[in-house]
Parts: sequence; structure tokens; C-alpha cells
Amino acid sequence: MQQIRIFKSIESEVGELERDINGWLQESGVKVVNIFGNIAPQTVLTETTAGSGRSFSPSDVFLVVVYESG
Repeated sequence: MQQIRIFKSIESEVGELERDINGWLQESGVKVVNIFGNIAPQTVLTETTAGSGRSFSPSDVFLVVVYESG
């Protein structure tokens, strides 16, 4: 039976997201069927701390792992 696991992070923390997913894959021993994801559009502007203008806030990143249990 196929199941899913959803991982969520922000684009500035993609390295941590990779470590989380890879760690879960190693610990769980599942068989991966598919991995897909999405990054949300950058729509929210925030003031920069330097006061030199505006910048976009980090976008949400979603990854879905479709797997089968061992």
C-alpha cells in the first residue's frame, strides 16, 4: 500500500530540509515510489534591515514522498 509523507520548509532552509528527508529515509527503510514538490511564489514584501529597499520573504517549500513500507 502506498503512503505519503509531506515535508515543509522555507527556501532559505533547503539544506536542513534535505537532511531531514535523508535522515527519515535512512531511519525508516521505506521504498520510495516518487518524490515531488513545489515552491510557493514570492508574494510578500518585507523591509530590509539595512533600509536600502525592499526584499522578498522566503518562499514555502513543500516536498511529498510517496513510499511503500518495507
